[in-house]
Amino acid sequence: DMKTDLNLLLECLKYQMDCPLSQKEALITIYSICQQNSEASEYLREIGGLMFINDLAKSSAHCIVKEAALFTLGIIIESNVYCQQTLCTSALFEDLILFLIKKDSGVNLKRMSVYVILVLVSNNKNGQTCVRDTGCISLLLQLFRTTLSMSEKNLSDENTDPCYQLWCSVCSTLCACVNNPQNEDNQNICCSVFPHAKEWLETCTEPEIVRPICSFLGLTVANNSYVQKYFASIGGLDTLAKVLLELMHDSCLSHSSMKLAVVVTKTLDACIANNSAMGVVLAKYHTVSELLKLLSNETLSTGEKISIILTIGHCTEVCEENQCELLQNNGLPLMIQVLTESQDEELIKAATFVLQNCKQMSKLAFTALKMRVIVSISVAHIVTNQYFSIQERVQGEIFVDESSVANSKALKSQEVKPDDPKKYTEGTQKVVCCPQLTSKLNNQVLAPSLTSAPQKNETVNTMDAASTRQTEQRNIPCSVTELQTDSVPQSHNVNGKAACGKSRSDGLYFLVTFFLPHLGQHSFCSEKTEGVKSTSAISSSHKMADLRCLGCTAGGLSLNSKTFTKMLQRCLHRCEHHRAILEAEERYRGELRRVAAGNSNRSA
Repeated sequence: DMKTDLNLLLECLKYQMDCPLSQKEALITIYSICQQNSEASEYLREIGGLMFINDLAKSSAHCIVKEAALFTLGIIIESNVYCQQTLCTSALFEDLILFLIKKDSGVNLKRMSVYVILVLVSNNKNGQTCVRDTGCISLLLQLFRTTLSMSEKNLSDENTDPCYQLWCSVCSTLCACVNNPQNEDNQNICCSVFPHAKEWLETCTEPEIVRPICSFLGLTVANNSYVQKYFASIGGLDTLAKVLLELMHDSCLSHSSMKLAVVVTKTLDACIANNSAMGVVLAKYHTVSELLKLLSNETLSTGEKISIILTIGHCTEVCEENQCELLQNNGLPLMIQVLTESQDEELIKAATFVLQNCKQMSKLAFTALKMRVIVSISVAHIVTNQYFSIQERVQGEIFVDESSVANSKALKSQEVKPDDPKKYTEGTQKVVCCPQLTSKLNNQVLAPSLTSAPQKNETVNTMDAASTRQTEQRNIPCSVTELQTDSVPQSHNVNGKAACGKSRSDGLYFLVTFFLPHLGQHSFCSEKTEGVKSTSAISSSHKMADLRCLGCTAGGLSLNSKTFTKMLQRCLHRCEHHRAILEAEERYRGELRRVAAGNSNRSA
C-alpha cells in the first residue's frame, strides 16, 4: 500500500537523524514512489512529509543528505502542482541562493539546488517573479558565464563532467525563467549574457554547446522585439548565420550536423519573427539558399520542415534580396511541391505563408513595371502630338509668309517697270518661284539657290533688287530661310519661327532626357546647333538634296502615330530629332512585350 509505505519512510527519516546513509536510502525510496505520481506526492504533503524534507535539506549537516533531500523535493514539486505552490516562497529561493554561493558547496549540491529552482519556475508565473525579486536569476546568469571555461572545456565525456552538467542545468533553468509563460522582464534581464553566448558560438560549434545556447537564445528573444533588436545589434544574427553555414558544409558528411543545423534554424527564426526587416542581415550570408538545401534533406521530420519553411517565410517577408534568392534557387517550385504533396495542416500553412510572400513580391514588381509602361505611353503620346502640332503650325506660318512675299514682289515689280511687259512678266515669274522654293522645304526638294547668277533670258533691275535685299537683311538674322530665299523680310516670320523652334526644342529635349538619359542637356543643345549649321550648309548645296529625313518633309501628309512610325523606320537618313522619337517608340513597344511575356508565364 502506497500510503503505508510513505508513513513508514517518513518515520525512518525522523528517527535516523544520526545515520545519513539510512536517511539517503529513505529519501531515494520516497522519490521513487512519488515520481510521476501526483496522488502519492499529494498524500506526502498532507501528512507533513513535504515540509519535513524541506527542513531536512536546510538543517542537515551531511552533504549527501542535503543533495538527496533537494532532489526528492524537486521530484515531488515536478509531479504535483499543489506541492509546487506550497514551496514557491521567497524563503525557499533564498535558501537555495545560499547553497549556490557557499564556497564549501560542491558541484552536485549546486546542481540539485538549480534543479529545485527549475521545477519551481516551470509553468509558474509566481515562481518566475520570485526568482527575479530574490535576485536568484542574477546568480543563475553569473553561473552561466563562469561555470564552464572556454579555454579549459573538455567535452569528450560530458555525461561525467559535473561542471558541464551544472552549466546545462543553469541553461535549462534560465529557459524556464523566461518562457511558458513568457516573462518579458526576465527576458530583458537575461539578454545581458548575450555577448557571452555569442562568444561561445564563435569559438565552438560542438552540439553539446550549441544546443543549450540556442535553446536559451531562442526562448529569450521569443516575441520580444526589444531583445531581438539588441541581439542583432551585437552581431548575434551574423554569428548564427555563420554557424549555420559551417554546419551546412558538414551536413553532407554528418547526420548530427544536419540535425544541429535545424536547431540553429529555429533560433534564427525566433530572432527575426517579430522584426522581419532584420532578415536583410542574413542576405549577405545567403541563408535562404542554405535553408532550401537543408529543406531538401529527406530525413527531416515534419516538425523540422515546418521550422525551416517558417524561417524562410520570415526571411522573405519584407527583404527583396532574400525574395530574389528564393526564386533564383528554385524555392517557388519546392514550396508548391510541399503544398501539393503534404497532408500536414501546419506544413501546408507554412508553405502558403512563403508563397504569399512570393505573390506579394510579384505583385509589387508588376505594379512598378506597369507604372513605367504607363509613363512611357503617356510621354510618347504627348511628344507625338506635340510634334504634329508644331509641324502644322510651322507649315501654316510658311504659307502665310509665302503669300506676303508673293504680294510684295508683285507690287514692287509693278512699281519698277509697269510699262515693260517683258520685265513685268519676268519679275512675276521670279516671285512665283519663291513660294515654290519655300514650300518645297517640307517636301524634301531644294530649288536652285536664288543667290546664283540669273539666266540669260532674264532681265532684272539690279539696283532695286540690291536695295531691297539690303533693307531685308537688316531685319532678319542669318538662318536656313535666308539661304533659301532673299525676299522674306517680315519680322512676323522671324518671331513665328523662333517660337516654333523653341517649342520644338523643348518637347524634343524632354523626350531625349526621358528615354535617352545618356544624352545630356549640353550634348543635346550642341547637336541642335550643329544640326542648324549643317542644314544651312545643305540648303546651300545641291549634293545632299535627296538625303533629307522623311519625318522633316511629311508635314503635308495625313499621318497618325502608327503610319508615322513606319515611315521613320523606312527612312535611311533620319535626323537626330526623329531618331529620338523612333527610339522612344521602340522602347515603349519593348516594355509592352516584356509585360505580355510575364503575364503569359504566370498564366502558364
